[in-house]
Amino acid sequence: MRGKNREAWDAVFRTYFGKAEPVFALDDLLRLSDELGLDRDLTRQVLTERRYRARVQEDARRAQRLGATGAPFLVVDGRYGVLGAQDSDTLLDLLRTAWDETHLVTLAPAGDAPGCGLGGRAVPARP
Repeated sequence: MRGKNREAWDAVFRTYFGKAEPVFALDDLLRLSDELGLDRDLTRQVLTERRYRARVQEDARRAQRLGATGAPFLVVDGRYGVLGAQDSDTLLDLLRTAWDETHLVTLAPAGDAPGCGLGGRAVPARP
């Protein structure tokens, strides 16, 4: 589903959770691929050959190493995992932690001038 990842996930969630329709059988997925405008024969081939099985299994193993035991589970920067629905403060702390560990600390100039990080991007301030 190259190039349609977000649309595909939205379609699966909308169909399964919103319409209470199945999405687990080959025919269900082919119907969704038609809705997304994907090549039906190629979609069938990819699914029946299990072309991406190894990649999916590796993603699952990586998530389990980060603590995944169910859904939802969010992986940030490939190194942090958070289980379950979380409040915005918890997610923001997680994002800041990942940011802090991967970006150089840049001291702001004197006064109220904003600091800049790598590539001139603004460094998010901590409250």
